[in-house]
Parts: sequence; C-alpha cells; structure tokens
Amino acid sequence: MAAKIEALPSTQSKVAKATPDHINEKIERETEARINTFKRKDPEAIKQRISELEQEWDTERVLEATMASFALSSSLLALTANKNWAYFTGAVSVFMLQHALQGWCPPLSLIRRQGVRTISEINLEKEALKDMLKDEHYPI
Repeated sequence: MAAKIEALPSTQSKVAKATPDHINEKIERETEARINTFKRKDPEAIKQRISELEQEWDTERVLEATMASFALSSSLLALTANKNWAYFTGAVSVFMLQHALQGWCPPLSLIRRQGVRTISEINLEKEALKDMLKDEHYPI
C-alpha cells in the first residue's frame, strides 16, 4: 500500500492550527465573554451586534490587505527609489504562498495577537447570538 501523503491543512482550520494555543484560548475566552454579555441584552442590541459581526474583518482579509499593501508599497519603492525594495516584495509573496499552503506566515502571529479572529470564530459568535433570538424570550 502506498504511503499516505499528509494533506495540507483545510482553509477553515489552518489559522487556528498555526496559532499558539494560548492565543486561540484567549480569543475563545473573549468570544465567550461577549456572548455571555449579550444574554442580558435586549433583542435590538443582539441584532446590532450581529450586524457588526457581519462587517468584522477576519484574519484572511486583514492578512490579504496588509500583505498586498506591503507588496504594492515595496514595488513602487523598487521602481522609484531603490531596486533593493524588490526583495521585500519577493518576501511578501513568499509569506503569502506559505500562508496559503501551510496556514502560517510571520505576520499571522502579530494579527492573531491583536485579537483578529478567523471567519469560523466570528461565525461562532454570530450563530450563538442568532440562537438567542430564536429563544422563546426573544421572538424574531
């Protein structure tokens, strides 16, 4: 039987797997605390929070915007100031490829430490709030 090739991490789990446990746990605790806070709020406040969650930037979006900004800036600097800036553009490209394949790149640690959540983590809070609205105490 052929050896099993280890698959690349799934898109949904790659960031959590690449993030240190203490950071994942901190984000989970903060999410649970927010959910618990909304157990004491009225339906309109819950609906407002759901609306805010639909606008929240997840790790992928923050990383894509940040890395694209770095690549654009360093490319412009390579064209106008010093060709050595092209190395920075190359490094940014390598980081993005590494993130796409493995789920990790150096800027990800900084982004996660700032509390930026994955889409799954955002959706977890959103679904918990929607469940509160479905409760008999809060008819939709």
